[in-house]
Amino acid sequence: MSELTLVIGNKNYSSWSLRPWLVMKQFGLEFQEICIPLYTPESASKISQYCPSGKVPVLLHGSLKIWDSLAICEYLAEEFPHLYWWPKDKFKRAIARSISAEMHSGFQNLRQNMPMNCRAKLPGKGMAIGVQKDINRITHIWRECRQNFGTGGDMLFGKFTVADAMFAPVVLRFVIYDVQLDDIARKYVESILALPALQEWIKAAESEQEVIAAYEF
Repeated sequence: MSELTLVIGNKNYSSWSLRPWLVMKQFGLEFQEICIPLYTPESASKISQYCPSGKVPVLLHGSLKIWDSLAICEYLAEEFPHLYWWPKDKFKRAIARSISAEMHSGFQNLRQNMPMNCRAKLPGKGMAIGVQKDINRITHIWRECRQNFGTGGDMLFGKFTVADAMFAPVVLRFVIYDVQLDDIARKYVESILALPALQEWIKAAESEQEVIAAYEF
């Protein structure tokens, strides 16, 4: 089998890069990693060597290029079907895909006003118009999944799935900005933070030296 290579951006800032990286680490896949610092004069030309969209992340598998976080996860789920990418139950799997797609396309107010910055501690910052609405919807998703599908583990559907990876950057945002959470959401945040793979990402992010002004308050 051809070697897997994942091209990502800065670990401190690149929430989209975190999603497939976390899934691949969590499931023990062996892969090479290429990190391209974002928003530098060379970023666009370097990324374009690997990705037709000009964005990260992108997965390289032999001559194949797969870009977009969710597309990468779906490709890997087909390539390694023995792993638990999605719930086995058809109904639960449909819900998991729905909330993953909602995370993928939604919550713009949260994204814009609470950018991911693993090195920062910014309690109370970013609470612009619409952000609390996004927070309420996200925590509602977490409560419903934990209460209805969360038996057998601490993740949204019990065991870790792609859905948890899709929400992992939100977990980091909630910690960075000290978002107040109910008990169910807080325990879920603690469970995601406890993942060794996520701790590895945070440690690497904190050691990076690059600063992207747009992601700093």
